[in-house]
This record gives sequence, C-alpha cells and structure tokens, in this order.
Amino acid sequence: MSPVMRKVSLAAGALVAVALPQKRLAAQLAVRGETVYTMAGAPITDGVVVIGKDGHIERVGPAASTTIPAGYKLLRAKVVTPGLIDAHSVVGLAGMLNYAHDQDELDTSDPIQPQLRAFDAYNARERLIEWVRSFGVTTLHTGHGPGALMSGQTMVVKTRGNDVAEAMVDSVTMVAMTLGSDVSRNFKSPGTKAKEVAMLRAEFIKAREYRAKLKNAKPEEPPARDLALEAVVQVLDRKVPALITAQSVTEIMDALRLQKEFGFRLVLDGAAESYLLIDQIKAAGVPIILHPTMVRLEDETANATIETAKLLHAAGIPVALQSGFESYVPKTRVVLFEAAMAASNGLPKEAALATITSDAAKIIGQERRIGSLEAGKDGDLALFDGDPFEWTTHVCTVIIEGVVVSDSCK
Repeated sequence: MSPVMRKVSLAAGALVAVALPQKRLAAQLAVRGETVYTMAGAPITDGVVVIGKDGHIERVGPAASTTIPAGYKLLRAKVVTPGLIDAHSVVGLAGMLNYAHDQDELDTSDPIQPQLRAFDAYNARERLIEWVRSFGVTTLHTGHGPGALMSGQTMVVKTRGNDVAEAMVDSVTMVAMTLGSDVSRNFKSPGTKAKEVAMLRAEFIKAREYRAKLKNAKPEEPPARDLALEAVVQVLDRKVPALITAQSVTEIMDALRLQKEFGFRLVLDGAAESYLLIDQIKAAGVPIILHPTMVRLEDETANATIETAKLLHAAGIPVALQSGFESYVPKTRVVLFEAAMAASNGLPKEAALATITSDAAKIIGQERRIGSLEAGKDGDLALFDGDPFEWTTHVCTVIIEGVVVSDSCK
C-alpha cells in the first residue's frame, strides 16, 4: 500500500511531504445518547450518531428514524457532543514534567522567529495529550506560545498517534505573535509597547519588500531565501492568519491598527480587556480566542472578567475558549472546565459548548472536518454520563475518527 502523503507547508509556500503511517482502522460504530448536541441545529432527544469504517459520520438523527446497520457496535451515553477543541494550546511542545527538556513552546534567543514550525517540536507521545483527551478533547490548535514578538507557526492536531504525522490535521495554521510585558520580560529589546509595534511594523515592511523582490526576480537569479520573511509573506498574502496575543486595551488597539495597515487576517488571542473595546473589535470583524475563563488575575490579565465570553457572544463577536499555557504542573488547563465556568457566569449553555466545538472549529479554519456532528465530518465524539458542565459529570468515552481512544470515566 502506498503511503499517504500529507502536505506540510513551509513558510514560503513550498511543500514538504510527510509519509503518514497507516491509521488504525475505525470500527463501525453507532452512538446513542439521551441527548445529542450536534452543534448544527437543535439538540436531539434520544439521538443516534452512526460512524462508518472510514471514520466519518454516516448519519445523525433521532433513534426512532435513524437506522443502525446490522453489525455496528452500539455505545450508549447520557449526553453526546462533538469531540472538544482546544482553540489555543502549547500541549505537545510543553510537557507535563516542567523540566527544560520538555519545554519547547518558546525560544528566547530572538524576539522575531516566525520561521519556527510547531511540527518540528511536537511530541505526540507527551502524557499531557493523553490527559486532556481523557476529558473529551480530540483536537488541539497548538504550537509556539506567547512571549515573543513572533514566536513561530501553530498547527492543528488530533489527540492521537505515535508521531506528528499521524496526529496532523493542518501543518501551518497561524503565525503566533505577542504584544505586551511578556515580551519585555523575555528579551532586552523591545522594552516598551511602542518599540514592540515598531519592530513588528518593520518586519511587515521588510516582508512586503521581500515579496516584491521575489516577484521581480529573474528565474536564473533568484534572491537568497529568508525563511522568517517567507513566513511573514504568508501572513501578508492572507494565506495564514496572524494570531496576536494582546491583553490590554492598548495592545488590542495596536493589533487592530496593524491589521488595518497591512490587511492581514487577524485572530486576537487572550484579549483580557476586550470587553472594553467591543464596538471596535466588532467593526474590524476579528474573532477572539479568549483567555481561559478562570485565568489568574495578575499583570496583564489583572482586569480580566469571568463574564467576558458572555459579553462578546452577546455582541455577536466570534469567540472560542482555550487552555493557554500554565507554568505549573500539569502545565495545562482543560477547556471543558473553562467553558463550564463561562456557562455558569452568563454565557448560554449551547453557546458555551460552541466555544469548544463549532465556533472553535471555525476560528481555527477546520469547520469542514470537525466541530459538529454532521454526515461526512470526522467521527470525533465525547460521551458523558450527565450534563457536560456539571461538576459531578464524567467523560466516559472519547472517539476520534471512529476509534475509541478512551473508555474510562474521568
């Protein structure tokens, strides 16, 4: 059998082929839930999700009208949801042991390194992946984290597999950037907000000039390659969004101005004070991957509020929740708990679930594959023994593309 080849996009748009190992064959499964949240319509009471041997959903509907083919294994649950999505994480680059050898989420040798690729550092066997998967997380948007002006390229993976090729969904998803005091703590320069913006603007200008040089170069005299500028060109060409971590009003406005000036696609990250700029963010049409609901209130997140997700949703601003990065063991939060806390503080229940399923999928550009239970999409499901947002509820089964990857209640 020929190996399946997956494209891994370099910053320049050149492609590297990664041979994928043969995937474990999915079982023919049917999942019946007392309540099925498809996230593509109203919840289904006594619903069924049928998953074929190729790992994709075949049909979804009420049990009374949805045929389960003979020979399909039947699983039951109180509540069924799509597999959960962590919209921004560093899991797989940051490991649970908190030793230097398993902390690859941030390189502090230079504040501008957009050429760094998450898939070059991702450890698919990291125990943190298994841990978050046990809480229903089937997809991670992970990679280089906050703390540098341009820290590297993020990617999307499933929480399965023995190597990065087997886990891979999207090799280059966004280019991670940061504005704020985290940068000045990690680097001597820049030391102020104005210098941060000036350095980013200079990099975008250099990338624009580099793009023109590539376009006008003679085939026999190509310019010397610059991997960092090639990555920024991808952002300028709107092929890859800029993921800018900006917590304060000043930093959020700086990010919006840069986006307007250079025309790139922007996703705001963190955005602790975004509730103070709702009109400006909505006018810019920018989605937000919001800080964890229970973020610690200190430094740049000192003015964060537990109701921000509710306020953004009410204003019609697309929002997803994230685990972010934690410096203490076990080194990551769980988005299920962050969404539950948002739901208990004013965010409507189904909107809270959308922040870690359907809305998260849209913001990271994977809504065609994941985020909802619909025919043709990946058979990624989380099975609960009660209301997903209740403290006493457990995740009892996790399915990725038709394969049961976790079957113990947690």
